Amino acid sequence: MNINKNITGIILSGGKSSRMGSNKSLLKLGDKTLIERAVDLMRGCFEKNILITNEPQLYEFLDVEMYEDIIPNLGPLSGIHSGLVNSKTEKNFVISCDMPMMKREIVNYIASFNSGKEIIIPFDGKKIQQLCGVYSKNFTESAAKILNGELLNNSFKSKKKSVYDLLEQIGCEKVDVSKLTYFNSYIFLNINDPDDYKKVQELI
Repeated sequence: MNINKNITGIILSGGKSSRMGSNKSLLKLGDKTLIERAVDLMRGCFEKNILITNEPQLYEFLDVEMYEDIIPNLGPLSGIHSGLVNSKTEKNFVISCDMPMMKREIVNYIASFNSGKEIIIPFDGKKIQQLCGVYSKNFTESAAKILNGELLNNSFKSKKKSVYDLLEQIGCEKVDVSKLTYFNSYIFLNINDPDDYKKVQELI
């Protein structure tokens, strides 16, 4: 097993889980929680891994380095920003903890994709998956500006303070993974509500 020493895995566990009704990161699939699955996946790919959470006391059992949002309560971009600030590597692989069907092969493919762009995210044939991809530490300041309501260029109108805004203003490499032999339609399935949880339970 090849473990990448030059990329930091950034695991996001900052969602409010309002549609689920409970903290979805601690839901069990088989004998492991969603957050354990995400940490195990990243540890199988990268030597350095950090968890971004505003409730670190819940995850002490994971034995992983943890950081809270620096600019809180603004969604996944807050977590990405904190991850980039606290990472010590130029390249970083961001993943949300609620994507339990993700495969190591997909992560490694995206992480090793040769691109001139510094944000590299997968395209599944229908849409981009912005919470599963490579983010350069170079964009720490840009993320902070968007979180603070600034525009990076005058031609862009939205101030939603979202990951989508970051990608739209900076640009990214969209990698089509839908033709890979190890791809399937459930790879990017994320758990947002009880129906999603039930569906994933049937697939595991």
